[in-house]
This record gives sequence, structure tokens and C-alpha cells, in this order.
Amino acid sequence: MAKEVIMPKMGQTMEAGTIIEWYVKEGDTVKKGEPIFKFESDKAALEAEAPASGTLLKILRHPGETVPILEVVGIIGEPGEDISRYLKPAAAPEAAAPAAPSAPEAPPAPEGRRFASPRARMAARQLGVPLERITGTGPGGRIVERDVLAYAASLPKATPAARKLAEEMGVSLETLAAGPERITKLAVERAAKPVTPAAPAPAPAVQAIPMAGVRAIIAERMSASAHTTAAVTLFTEVDATALVQLRESFKQSPLPGGVVPGYNEILVLIVARALQEHPNMNARLVENRIEQLEVINIGVAVDTERGLLVPVIRDAASKRLGDIVTEFRELVERARAGRSLPDDLSGGTFTITNLGMYDVDGFTPIINLPECAILGVGRIVEKPAAVNGQVVIRPMMVLSLTFDHRINDGAPAARFLQRVKQLIERPYLLLA
Repeated sequence: MAKEVIMPKMGQTMEAGTIIEWYVKEGDTVKKGEPIFKFESDKAALEAEAPASGTLLKILRHPGETVPILEVVGIIGEPGEDISRYLKPAAAPEAAAPAAPSAPEAPPAPEGRRFASPRARMAARQLGVPLERITGTGPGGRIVERDVLAYAASLPKATPAARKLAEEMGVSLETLAAGPERITKLAVERAAKPVTPAAPAPAPAVQAIPMAGVRAIIAERMSASAHTTAAVTLFTEVDATALVQLRESFKQSPLPGGVVPGYNEILVLIVARALQEHPNMNARLVENRIEQLEVINIGVAVDTERGLLVPVIRDAASKRLGDIVTEFRELVERARAGRSLPDDLSGGTFTITNLGMYDVDGFTPIINLPECAILGVGRIVEKPAAVNGQVVIRPMMVLSLTFDHRINDGAPAARFLQRVKQLIERPYLLLA
């Protein structure tokens, strides 16, 4: 009996998945539990397993397609098994419209006889005007010489040869009239030549990148944040001397297991402490009320080949630095390998984004909804600083805090940023 392969639901927030790749093709034998296709959802790339053993009879949804959860994407069964109920009925060919009976070709109308006097015919030949276009005013509609002369006078000035050639080639003399000068045969010949349009300039090469998967999710969330929040960014410059010394000391005396914390892991510990002291920054807006969250889940923005991902360190305030280092590095490894678990990238209450490694000093980060704030971290760079009345060279860094002014005012947000600065400049306060 045929078995349906469906788009699985991975995580509470998943509503659809985008198929990235099928590992097998139609007609291949599959075993229950083995990965058969890869899909992407909510920034995580995951694998779906075969629900049964058998032959992959049909692939119903293909790479690049976004499929709602629990929708059938393929069929596994026995060769020759009837799966017609899963196939869309072929569109009935449109009945050819009966050909309309062709009208018999009308016999060519006989050329009407034009009566003209001999003098009129001679004048027409000399002036190069067609008798067929002249209305006669003589007896019985006969064309007389004065009719030819009047018609010729109404035409643009042209030589007889030009008039004759224009008549033969279907060129309108009216379009060639040029003041008092007579139109020549050469002008008619030029007008009769088809003008070859200039070849259009080649269009610049364009690489079209579909707005799908991770890129589409980022676009949707950043746009929602920019249009929903009342975002304000505060900047402060921090003396990072003690922070640099702390990391150097870990290089000399690593944590258990030989672990040397990086700046991001140390900042997670510092921000978690500051959020404990300023719970108004660990909040979100739900309908018409502000909810301050008890748990502190800190996301750290990570650059990957698939786009910006934000792995979340859960309950960061309750963890030691060594635990934060271990968890963060596992999260980053899965994110960059495209194997993040659904819960790795959800549930954050505050985000840190660090562009210091790209020589960025300061920037205005965008709030990661539904959070109410995000901390931007710039590079550590040596520069002159005033210390105790003296100008000395110190490693300095810029912090940029973007917060939602609907939830917090400037002063409370500034106090939080000030506390983060104090803990960076005097990390021994973390022991208090």
C-alpha cells in the first residue's frame, strides 16, 4: 500500500518548508528512516526521513517549492502500484475550433476607365502625376488639362522623375517636402530605402537571486521590525582594556578542557548580568501590554553561507562562562553546517550582533522581533584616550543599542547601556 511522504513539522512555529534537494529520484529504492530530502524552515536546514521502505514512485513537490507542513510531497510504494489519486488530472485538450469557411477570393475589380483629353494625358506624363487621383471637371467627368495642372500645383514641388518614382515606390511626397526646393529623384530613392534601426545596446548582465528561504525570512522580519517598532539607537564608546586583558589571561590559563572564551561569549555573560539588573530591557510588547520575561535567552547573530542566523543561548544568566562557550560553539557549528535544530534559532529575548571583525566601528542594528532591543558591537581599535588627565593609547570600542521606544524610554535604555559599559571596563564586577 502506498505511503505518503509529507513535509514534517519541526518546531512549534513552523508553518511551511522549502524543499532544497531530493537525495533520491523516482524509481529508487528507499529504506524506512533514511534521509530522502532536505528542506529549509525558519532559517534551519533539516532532513526528512522515509516513512516506509519501498520504491519512491512519485515526487510531487520539487526543489525550490515552499510546501505547507503535513502536505504530501512524494509517494513510496511498490512498483506498478496505482497512485492515480495523488496525481493531478491532466488538463483536457482544448477542442480545436472549427475552421471558419474561407471566403472566396473576390475577383480583381476591373480597372476603371478614366476619360482624359490628349492634352491632359500629355501634361500628366510631363508632370509625373497619376490620372487615377485626379477628379475631372470636363463634360461627363472628363479630365482636362486644367485638372492636371491644378492637381500638380497642390502637390509638393518635385521633379517629374521624382513624382513618377514616388508613385511607383509608394512614397508620399508630402513627407519629403522641404521648403522652396524641389524634391529630387534621389530624395525619393533615399526615402524608399528601409532604415535599418540601430542594434539596441546589450542589456547588462543580471544575476537574479530568488527571494526565498532564509533571505525571504530575513526580509520579512526586518521589514516588519522597521515598520512596527519605534526604534532609537544610542551609542557609547567603551575602554576595552580590561576586556582585552581578560581574554589574554584566558589564553594563558584556559578554562577546564582548554577552552579559551571569545569576545562574543564574554559579552553574552556581561549582557545577561545587565539584563538581570534591568529587566525592562528583557521584554516584549504583546497586544496592549508589556511583558517582562523571567528567562534570559540571548541570541548572537552569526554570518553563514545561507544568510544571517541567530542561535540562541537559553537561560544565559544561570550559566557559567565555560557552559556558554561550549553551547555557543555547538550552536554556531550546526548553523554554519546548515543543520540547526528548530529550537536553536527561536525563543530569544535579546540579541547581540558583532561586526567588529569586519572593521566596523558603529552601526544601527535592527531589532529582532518580538524582542525590544539589540546590542551592536564594533571593532576594538587602539586610539588616543584621556585617562586621569593624560592622553594615552587605549583599545576602544563602540556599542550601539537599538531599543523600541514604545516599550522603553531613553533614560532606562541608557542606564542599561551604561551598565554594560561598566561591566566591560571592570569585568571583576561580575564576581559581585
